[in-house]
Amino acid sequence: MSEFFIDDTSLIKKASYLKIRARELAESFKSGNFRSLFRGQGIEFEGVRDYIRGDDVRTIDWNVTARMGHAFVKVFEEERELQVLLIMDNSESMMIKHDKKSKFEIAQDASALITIACELNSCSLGAIFFDGQINFCTKPLLNKSQTMLILNKISQKNETPVKGSVLDSALISASRILKKRSLVFIFSDFRSEGWQKALVALAKKNDVLAFNIFDSFDYQFPELGSVVFKDAETGSKMILPTTSKKFQKSWQNFNHQKLQNWKEFCLKHGVIPVIMNTKDEPLEILNNVLKKGK
Repeated sequence: MSEFFIDDTSLIKKASYLKIRARELAESFKSGNFRSLFRGQGIEFEGVRDYIRGDDVRTIDWNVTARMGHAFVKVFEEERELQVLLIMDNSESMMIKHDKKSKFEIAQDASALITIACELNSCSLGAIFFDGQINFCTKPLLNKSQTMLILNKISQKNETPVKGSVLDSALISASRILKKRSLVFIFSDFRSEGWQKALVALAKKNDVLAFNIFDSFDYQFPELGSVVFKDAETGSKMILPTTSKKFQKSWQNFNHQKLQNWKEFCLKHGVIPVIMNTKDEPLEILNNVLKKGK
């Protein structure tokens, strides 16, 4: 799928090709299991009416009641439109290619499919893309121009990403631009610090799917002897004894535990965690997640 993004054809043709692949995903958005997976699309205040015996007293609008001299209750209407926000990590650690596809290419593929699926289902869509700074941010809108804008941004690879990762700032920005309950997709390797508090705050008011993307190097180094490695985010260097069985085992255990801790944190705070391998097919993973119920 990543070859699709380096093709020289126009964005319109790219969108047409994606639409074929995204139709199945669009159907998953409509499924009953998908609706039960999340806490609902929320409710929106519609107005007030006179209190009728038997109404829930918790819905009484005390301000209007005090002004008018008799009881009024708030009336709410269920929101029918699903609103979606994409958060995609474009930092250097996502760009390094160890397998056939990089973490960034997997995030591109998944984000593009979601973008087209939203258009097919008439869902408002917004996006936030970041590396060491926020590079793109748009609130959810429902129109063709928005779809093409986001697809264009997804397809672009920043050849000189700003060092570091501002995942925390991206999550804070998401909370600020979302004015009603939304479905949020996060695609990242979560190789940064200080994002936990912002993720918890975002999940309190929205339904959040967090995709932690990993590759083969997260579990197995090739045996190359003692090699100097440089952290793509911080620039720090260290010498690692890749031929040491003890080191290889420690590396596997460290990354496995790190992933488990991340998963447990997400579940504890109402975030749906999804672990995605760079060898996985994004469409299959997305469909599996959206089709399963609680």
